[in-house]
Formats: sequence, structure tokens, C-alpha cells
Amino acid sequence: MILEVDKNTFGPEVLEATGKVVVDFYGDGCVPCAALMPHVHAFAEKYTTLKFCALNTTKARRLAISQKILGLPVIAIYENGVMIDSRVKEEATPESCEEMIKAHA
Repeated sequence: MILEVDKNTFGPEVLEATGKVVVDFYGDGCVPCAALMPHVHAFAEKYTTLKFCALNTTKARRLAISQKILGLPVIAIYENGVMIDSRVKEEATPESCEEMIKAHA
């Protein structure tokens, strides 16, 4: 299951969470983001030891910039509130994202 977060819930659900959290940063009208999303949902079903969240950066631009999200899509892994790994733009293929998630699961 993927928890949809926004600028108000990102802090408690991601930055203040203990353990690892996978965050799918996506935007309205982002075609690669839409293409990646079903894969991310499948990873959430498969890697149940990790928490999965999704943030629509269109509605949370300042928050995205504060997290150094400058291009989309971005799949990032946070641990104890710190981004420890990510796949960005062209690197964010289903294969490379799963490889990263598997390494942290």
C-alpha cells in the first residue's frame, strides 16, 4: 500500500518516521512519473518491510525544493528523516528503482 502524503503530512510520515521510507515524488502531467507509478505500487506489495509514500510535487513545490527534488520522477529512500538513496529522472527506471529498494529492504 502507498500512503499519499502532502506538505502537511510529509514531515510526520517521512521525516519523523523511524526506519526506512520509500518516497515516490511525482507531478501532474509528468508522463514518466505516470509510467513508473504502477511499478512503484507493485514494489510496495512486494517489499512489505518498507513503508511507501507518494508526494505530488505540483501541490508541494516548496517542500520538493527543500528536499532537493529538482527534476521528476524521483524515487527516494529516507532513513530516520534523511534521504539516503535516490533514483532521479532517466535513472528512475523500474529496474534501477527495484534494485535500490531491494538493497534497503
